[in-house]
Amino acid sequence: MFVQWIQERQYPDPMNGHDERGTTMTGVDPSRLDDQQLMKELETIHRTRHDTLLYGSNDALRAHNERMAQLEGEYLRRNPRRLVSAGRTREGARERHCGESVTPGQPGV
Repeated sequence: MFVQWIQERQYPDPMNGHDERGTTMTGVDPSRLDDQQLMKELETIHRTRHDTLLYGSNDALRAHNERMAQLEGEYLRRNPRRLVSAGRTREGARERHCGESVTPGQPGV
């Protein structure tokens, strides 16, 4: 879905000089995605975040921000009582030893 959204956004192709940055495309409304599709979209947008921040145009970054907010907002709406790991809270972070980090698979993640 996100890939389709990016493709439909039609970023300029440097090979043909065609620029449609004014095109407005918001992608599939997150409320219409099933849980599996929503998670796949979230995984994709988080995976592409760093490159968009470093190398994307201002328009690309703005579109990425908007889409990420839509997807994350829908996830939070559907999961108001999601599991919050103690290690991901301020108090949990303070309890860790200086320089110690939380990695996936460890308690508190």
